[in-house]
Amino acid sequence: MRGDTRSYAAARKERAADIDRWLTDLLRTACGTPYGNNGGTRGTDERGALSGVALVAVGSLGRSELAPGSDLDLVLLHDGREDVARIADRIWYPVWDSGIGLDHSVRTVDEAAKVAREDLKAVLGLIQARHVAGDPELTRAARETVLAEWRADSRRRLGELREAASRRVETSGELAFLLEPDLRDARGGLRDVQAMQAVAAAWVASAPGPRVREAYELLLDIRHGLHLVTARGADRLVLQEQDAVAGTLGLLDAEALMRRLAEAGRTIAHAFDATWRTVDRLLSGPAPRGRRPLADGVVEHGGEVVLARGVNPRKDPVLVLRAAAAAAEAGLPLAPATVNTLAAQSPPLPVPWPDEARDALVALLGAGRAAVPVWEELDQAGVLVRLLPDWERVRHRPQRNPVHRYTVDRHLIEAAAGAAAFTREVSRPDLLLICALLHDIGKGYPGDHSTTGAVVARDIAVRMGLPPADVEVVETVVRHHLLLPETATRRDLDDPVTISRVAEAVGSREVLELLAALAVADGNATGPAAWNAWKASLVADLVRRTRSVLSGTPLPPAPSLSPGQASLARHGGGAIRVNGGAVTVVAPDRAGLLWHAAGVLAAHRMVVRAASAASAGSTAVIEFSVVPEYGSPPDPATLEADLRLVLAGRLDIEQRLARRARSMRPARVPVAPPRVTLVDDASHTATVIEVRAHDRPGLLWRIGRAFGECGLDVRAARVETLGAEAVDVFYVVDRAGRPLTDEAQRAQVRDQVLAALR
Repeated sequence: MRGDTRSYAAARKERAADIDRWLTDLLRTACGTPYGNNGGTRGTDERGALSGVALVAVGSLGRSELAPGSDLDLVLLHDGREDVARIADRIWYPVWDSGIGLDHSVRTVDEAAKVAREDLKAVLGLIQARHVAGDPELTRAARETVLAEWRADSRRRLGELREAASRRVETSGELAFLLEPDLRDARGGLRDVQAMQAVAAAWVASAPGPRVREAYELLLDIRHGLHLVTARGADRLVLQEQDAVAGTLGLLDAEALMRRLAEAGRTIAHAFDATWRTVDRLLSGPAPRGRRPLADGVVEHGGEVVLARGVNPRKDPVLVLRAAAAAAEAGLPLAPATVNTLAAQSPPLPVPWPDEARDALVALLGAGRAAVPVWEELDQAGVLVRLLPDWERVRHRPQRNPVHRYTVDRHLIEAAAGAAAFTREVSRPDLLLICALLHDIGKGYPGDHSTTGAVVARDIAVRMGLPPADVEVVETVVRHHLLLPETATRRDLDDPVTISRVAEAVGSREVLELLAALAVADGNATGPAAWNAWKASLVADLVRRTRSVLSGTPLPPAPSLSPGQASLARHGGGAIRVNGGAVTVVAPDRAGLLWHAAGVLAAHRMVVRAASAASAGSTAVIEFSVVPEYGSPPDPATLEADLRLVLAGRLDIEQRLARRARSMRPARVPVAPPRVTLVDDASHTATVIEVRAHDRPGLLWRIGRAFGECGLDVRAARVETLGAEAVDVFYVVDRAGRPLTDEAQRAQVRDQVLAALR
């Protein structure tokens, strides 16, 4: 796991030793002991002066893990000495004067034990407390008392510990999958290892093993590097500091750093879950006796999946997949000892795989959500990269995109688990699951991941022993796995060119239904910004139209207005409907309608998350999906009134937006420059312009105004916001209603839009 990562472990121990010496001198001075005296009576005098008082380190100093910006957590124990307040002041004030943060307390042994009974943080600190100076008997007595009570009351206290861990996850998320993780409090972070050490101190489970300790040391090193870079005691690894922190550790860049961090976080989280399973088994009493058969050579025993007696993994290369499938289908964990045995003794699968191995893989993936923890078990044991060597290229690979909630490999198994819900809706559920598992495998290689991934997926499908026709299907699905969602949200579905291009790429109804199911599973596994009801409805519409073409039936006519839209359209001058986050504008079609309406929304602090604009005859219909930029949404009546005013040409929205822009604080974080692309051959009747930019208030207004200044009319639009990025597609024509063919005009449009975005 560590590779060539630079370690600061020695620096932390040296810093702790230096602090120990300093604190020892402070305690001696406070107690009136001349620490510079080398006379023969010094030892006796010092013992007398320091009798009944002890300085104890807890927290990072107690563990000798002081990073450059770490605070000191100290407890001054005493046996009732009357001068203890004076001693404390003579220690705390020099620490404060040094600029080091200090968390301190003064307690007797009984007081320390009482606080530990009531305060989880206090008991966790005292469990790992370390004697620094003074009377060691006080430190020993405090630790032994606290430990004895921790063990005696372990059932209740471990429940508190688990609840605290759950609250941390709710607040800080999962370290392995965050763009800006909290190294201490996130799931898989430093606190989880310390919690496991506390469980071990209760004699309920084993202490963290060597892989967890190695991962823990890596997190400490990353935090150490973060303190060096920021010159303060920070725990959150923010984006703009990741490259610099990587440099302090001798890593190439932030990508390498975050990949190591993801691996460490998942190792710790996996061990943390295993620890709590052990706690549950021991605290819930003896497990039912006996073994329940689950599959050939696989049984359930004590709430875990283990190998049957007499089974020899060395003679059965499929056993590891069969055991994993049985565990997932039963909703049980694989026993750690069983996983280790299978990892160490299972022979390689023959190539191509036998049918039984492929069936077991499909059964594992088909178990849905239950497949994810079992897959993680196989990954932690190093089994997956032996079964699928290409998996190593995506293993722990960060996405570094706010739309994605997982690393690439975790996203793939999440997508496969989600695809299991659609196995009743496709003719080849086995291929759906395999395609879901492999659809982003190309992200481990240079170039476009769909194109590269198709090649890699083809090789894997051959390795798995799929017949040639199925290999072709897998390759096609992986190559086009983004086709449906991207087309549905970025192209005009009423344009016959759009549907014919999709039908040509898909080629068959079998592939279409696989792509449709994969689009949903992929979107849901990506994150909430990647899939929503609006996108789902567009994809479903595209699938319906493409299926008609593939069946040989003509394309359906362009849709007319819905009953609700038609009712609105009967108001001759236009009509508005505001319903929560949905805003509908129906009005006589004219140039600038889209961006004027978008300007009103921006002026009212409404962020456009998605939008579609289309025409039905002489009537334009614009559907906006909006959320408040912050705070409460505006009054619907006020918003409707302003939209009507702008439709009537009686509202200077440009002036209002300019006034708002002057009051806004400019963004400090650098973002990628915007990109404007004119997509050729996407339509016969309009020019398709795709705009990608960092989302900000009034973005759609600025783009539309630039089109207006170029003399263009927007015939249709698809607007989508993915995290902080906007992907907007416009079908534009000139004033004569024709596509743009003149290269000078096309260049002018591109430059004008870019200028507006800057």
